[in-house]
Amino acid sequence: MLIASHTRPVESTRAQIVGAARQLIQTRSYLGFSFQDLADQVGIRKASLYHHFPTKEALGIEVLREVGQSFREWAAEPRAADVALDAYFRMCRQVMKAGAAVCPAGALAPGWDCINEDLRQTVRELRSAQVMWLTGVLGALLHNAKPSVSASALAAYVFAACQGALLSARMTGQIEDFDEAIVYIKQSIPY
Repeated sequence: MLIASHTRPVESTRAQIVGAARQLIQTRSYLGFSFQDLADQVGIRKASLYHHFPTKEALGIEVLREVGQSFREWAAEPRAADVALDAYFRMCRQVMKAGAAVCPAGALAPGWDCINEDLRQTVRELRSAQVMWLTGVLGALLHNAKPSVSASALAAYVFAACQGALLSARMTGQIEDFDEAIVYIKQSIPY
């Protein structure tokens, strides 16, 4: 007689490492943890980390590539422009864990001069993907706005304001601080 197993498939060590690194980046910052901290969190030897990632920069790039892929999949879902913008704010609030964490890419900014160019480029690519998506959404919303309103400039503003709202909420530990900032960001969009 066969008995069906209802257990979850075991996550690969590499996936555990990437997931734990993302959590540490979002809560401690990229410079705020070591490979030893990560090994302790995953429950492996520090030397085992080097089997999967030769450097901390390679690990950081992998974390951000996974975040970027998740964003692209999320952004590919069809939505009306007004619904899409609200969904973006909800995604920032929930996925980035407003009040308890920050954006993984944003967590690299404080140590910008300490990270290598490949990692910086990966951060820029993630920012660019979000700003381009926001530009499309805002362009659709602004079709009746004054011609002087640039969808791309407004998209950069919305991205930056969301990053700031995440940082502010992290400082206070209050998700409500993120929510209040988003209310004012929405009010500043002329549609």
